[in-house]
Amino acid sequence: MATPQYADRVAQLSRASVKKQFDAYGDIDWDNEKFRIDATDPRWERSTDDALGGTEWYQSQPSEIRARLGLHLIVNQLKLGIAFESVLCRGLLEFASTLPDNSPEFRYAYHEIIEESQHSLMFQEFINRTGLRVRGLTGIDRWSSHRVPKFGRKFPELFFLFVLGGETPIDSMQRDELASGSDLHPLLERIMRIHVTEEARHISFAHNFLRERVPNLGPLRMTTLRVRAPILFKLMGSQMLQPPRDIIKSYRIPQVVVRSAYHDNPAHHQELMERLTAVRQLCADIDIATPRFIRLWKWLNIWPDESAVMSYAHENQR
Repeated sequence: MATPQYADRVAQLSRASVKKQFDAYGDIDWDNEKFRIDATDPRWERSTDDALGGTEWYQSQPSEIRARLGLHLIVNQLKLGIAFESVLCRGLLEFASTLPDNSPEFRYAYHEIIEESQHSLMFQEFINRTGLRVRGLTGIDRWSSHRVPKFGRKFPELFFLFVLGGETPIDSMQRDELASGSDLHPLLERIMRIHVTEEARHISFAHNFLRERVPNLGPLRMTTLRVRAPILFKLMGSQMLQPPRDIIKSYRIPQVVVRSAYHDNPAHHQELMERLTAVRQLCADIDIATPRFIRLWKWLNIWPDESAVMSYAHENQR
């Protein structure tokens, strides 16, 4: 039985979905000249603060290559976004199928499915207009994408952790870009503003759902969440922030550059850690990130430092 506060919050989110909603084609003037995509536009270039953009290799490339590669990385993120939102929608349908009549979650789940479908239309239209291609999910990621939606019915708490693992890093990154004051391409800026507006509701629902449901789980399911949450966040966050092998191959990015930009780069690890701040705090609040399991977060390099661990452990021993 849902608490009244939780039911009220879900109802508020559903009303907000009616009050402020977007259509991929009705709310973007795709044929506006200022939205035209030119792969050599310098606004696509990665900044020197970016893991790859700050490398000597990237800075040594001609401006046209820097712009095209930057655009190609955006296309890759949007393609991953489409794949993720497909998983999310299928999982939400599974989740909704378990709900009783008069459940406020049923209405909200369908609002989110509609919004995520509009995002996929928006992302794909952008991709089509670039003329660039990426492979999207491959191998084990594609295999996993067929298994995750079932958790919406069988283990919704794990499913909504997966939701946060996909939504939180990209939402954080887009918010930072919009707040940076940099000269963004107006079409990309329009897409990001629509996306972050609606993702705020999706993230809020996942947080509220987990706060409502996780404390009532039994020990076996709690242990499953404690083990799988940091692994899931690490893998999904890294996937969103790093270039895929087909782009690395197409642009002949040396492996030494990839290693120095991502694998051996403390700044990149710090960026991922910061983008996971909200979900890390949530997991601490609902007893998923406990002193015992924080070791796994630290081993995966997504927990801040020893002082934070000791402080958290001390507070939980009082």
